[in-house]
Amino acid sequence: MRLIITDDYEQMSQFAAQQLYELMDKPRLVHLAITAGSTPKRMYELLTPMVKGKNWLKNVQFYNFDEIPFRDKSGDGVTLTSLRNLFFTPTAVNEANIHQLTVDNYAGHDRMLAERGGLDLVVMGLGADGHFCGNLPNTTHFHDMTTLVPIDGELVNLVAHELGGDVSQVPTHYVTMGPKSIMAAKSLLVIVSGEAKAKALKGMLEGPVTEALPASVLQLHPFLTVIADKAAASELTLA
Repeated sequence: MRLIITDDYEQMSQFAAQQLYELMDKPRLVHLAITAGSTPKRMYELLTPMVKGKNWLKNVQFYNFDEIPFRDKSGDGVTLTSLRNLFFTPTAVNEANIHQLTVDNYAGHDRMLAERGGLDLVVMGLGADGHFCGNLPNTTHFHDMTTLVPIDGELVNLVAHELGGDVSQVPTHYVTMGPKSIMAAKSLLVIVSGEAKAKALKGMLEGPVTEALPASVLQLHPFLTVIADKAAASELTLA
C-alpha cells in the first residue's frame, strides 16, 4: 500500500490527476473505472486540459462502477450523468469508449471485464461511513461480485438525497461492483479529503477487515494507493 498525504484538497487533486494522466498516456488499451461525486471534481478540472485532444485518449476505455437509475430507467442514471458533466463531455471522450454499467446489463459485467483483461485501475472516493462504490455497511458482502442492491429502509432517504431529495424518484434497486469485483482490478486509487472522512480512513487502513466498514477490505489489495489531505489523514497513526 502506498499512502500519499498532501497539504490540502488542491494538492490532493493535483497528485490524483497526475496519477491518472500517467496511466492514460500509454501506447495500449487502458481500462479505467472512475468515480463521480464531489471529491474528484477538482481532479477532473485539472485532468481535462491535460488529456483533451490527445491522440492516445482513444485508447482509454472508461467504466462506471455503480449506478442509480432514475425511476423511469430511461437515459443515463445518476453516476453517468455526473461523470458526463465532470469529465466525459468537457474532455470530449468518444461515446464508444464509455461502457455503462446498468441495472439491465450487470449480470454480464464481470465476465465482460475478464474477457478484456480486467480493469487497470479503479479510482474511488471514501464515504464517511466507510463505504466505497455502492458498497455500504450492511448492504453487500466481501464475496459479492457486481450485484443489484435493494433500496429499502434507511437506503430510501440516502438515495433520495442523490436524486435531489425527491423520494418519488427512488428506484427499487441500484447496481454496484461488489468488493470481490473491485479487488480483482490490477490497481486501486482512493482519494480522500476532509476531516469528516478521517475516522473512516483510519478504519480503512488501520482497523480490522470487517463488513461493518466495507472499505477496510481494500487494505488487502497488493496495489492500493491512497491520496489523502492532512485533514483526512489526521487520525492515522502510520502517517
